[in-house]
Amino acid sequence: MEEKTIAGRLHVDVSLLFGLVVLCGIGLVVLYSAGGQNLQIVLRQSIHMVIALVVMIAIAQVPPAQLERWSLWIYFAGLLLLVTVLVTGYTGKGAQRWLDLGLFRFQPSEFMKLALPMGLAWLLAGRTLPPATGRIFVSCFMIILPVVLIARQPDLGTALLVAIAGFFVLFVAGVSWRLMGAMTAIIMASAPVLWHFLHDYQRRRIVTFLNPELDPLGAGYHTIQSKIAIGSGGLYGKGWLNGTQSHLDFLPERSTDFIFAVFCEEFGLMGVLLLMAVYLFVIFRGLTIAVSVRQLYGKLLASGLILTFFACIFVNMGMVTGQLPVVGVPLPLISIGGTSLVTLMAAFGVLMSINTHRRMLSE
Repeated sequence: MEEKTIAGRLHVDVSLLFGLVVLCGIGLVVLYSAGGQNLQIVLRQSIHMVIALVVMIAIAQVPPAQLERWSLWIYFAGLLLLVTVLVTGYTGKGAQRWLDLGLFRFQPSEFMKLALPMGLAWLLAGRTLPPATGRIFVSCFMIILPVVLIARQPDLGTALLVAIAGFFVLFVAGVSWRLMGAMTAIIMASAPVLWHFLHDYQRRRIVTFLNPELDPLGAGYHTIQSKIAIGSGGLYGKGWLNGTQSHLDFLPERSTDFIFAVFCEEFGLMGVLLLMAVYLFVIFRGLTIAVSVRQLYGKLLASGLILTFFACIFVNMGMVTGQLPVVGVPLPLISIGGTSLVTLMAAFGVLMSINTHRRMLSE
């Protein structure tokens, strides 16, 4: 009966689609306020949302077996795009992160949040789990390559999330806690070396993380203004379009990285709880799909993608509330940004494909 419905024929998960559409709707409402009531910004983001939905539905039609055959090529294509960015990429706001194709620009580093989990799932699904030591080393090499290329742009936030996406796949694949702890210890031990490769502004952000008041007009400014906006929202908020921190230009990057602060100020704690409930609904549905899949590739990929989605939310909210350093991570489906939006919806298209084709996967 389910297969006879339109959603069944289109391989669309109705529950997941509902949650995503609600989040996109909330994003447009907040963006109108954060963008200074500029309808052009909202219209541009709406066009991106339509494109993203089309991409999601198109990918949902592709059987997971076909996605698995394409996975390694998609990973290599992502690496090639990252190298191209370093050679001929478009520079904006002091970073070389985009490829300019004339009609539009896009950010290949966002694409790696999808391409890396696909490549790792392909590698690890070919053998029994937990993976052998050799495959773990190859997996780590596959993670390090894009992370280094993205960090050189520089884009520390996206590099961190791509690394997290890779480690999530390894974790789901059954890599032991002891080995994961050892890899974490190695990364922490190499921190003094990595420190010298950071840009000056990145070092200042980390130094002022624990005490933003050390540099209130510099590296600590974003965090201080964000916390003021969040605190002033109170229980019910100041009301839509009534936020003072954003409308009086105290809050920087209010339509991208710090849009959550705008939401907190205008909708308060009750609004935040509602937003969190929608996010948790989407995450729970994604995890349900991952658990229900029997085929190894689909399970690894679905788990990695939905856990990466959770990590994006966690890092952004932690950054905006001052619990994590400012690393430039947008709030998924809420912040403005075409590449991020399309990549996220493409990932959910993969989840829908895995879910609606799971009869094929179990054969």
